[in-house]
Amino acid sequence: MGDSQGRAAEGHGSPAAAVFDALGAEYERAFAASAAHRESLERLLAGLAPGSRVLDVGSGTGRPTAQTLTDAGHRVLGVDVSPVMTALAARQVPGAEFRCADIRDFPLSEGGFDAACVYFSLLQLDHGEQTDLLERLVRSLRPGGLLVAATVPVDATEVDTVFMGQPVRVSSFGAEEFTTLVARAGVAVEWTHSALFTPDHPAGEPEPHVFVHGRRI
Repeated sequence: MGDSQGRAAEGHGSPAAAVFDALGAEYERAFAASAAHRESLERLLAGLAPGSRVLDVGSGTGRPTAQTLTDAGHRVLGVDVSPVMTALAARQVPGAEFRCADIRDFPLSEGGFDAACVYFSLLQLDHGEQTDLLERLVRSLRPGGLLVAATVPVDATEVDTVFMGQPVRVSSFGAEEFTTLVARAGVAVEWTHSALFTPDHPAGEPEPHVFVHGRRI
């Protein structure tokens, strides 16, 4: 179900942090074989100028996204709500910078990045928060900057489910609605791709994935 992001509506705990703290490196092993994710990263790399500044939202363990981008010579800032994931990413991808923070509270300067990617880290935000975050991410891009967003395209509103043995509450959109949402955030959509992926985990079940690539208008 993707990289981690989210926070509790009240109090200091974070449901998403608890889930992904518990999963740790297990999450990386489960999703490392996603060919569609790799294809998306290759497409992103093809559109980046050398030494681009890239924001990785819900950066998880740093693999494959931050590592792939860093290995290609780009400057990566990863933001993730899970302390365990952030520490693991910092060890595994020392060439990138990682911050343990909730992206909704994280300051993003106008036009500060050449690209932003948000791979599966919207799912534990409600519909309104997803809309707001996509708009903020687009504003954080320079004109013509690249946005990559991926999600599990199901019509769900705060549904309680189990992900890799961990209880989670998720919200999402169908594929067409999600693509429209990205476009309305201020992006010219250039490529979409749908795939079915089964995580390599005893509790992993097949899940649809959709990847949307676009450029800030």
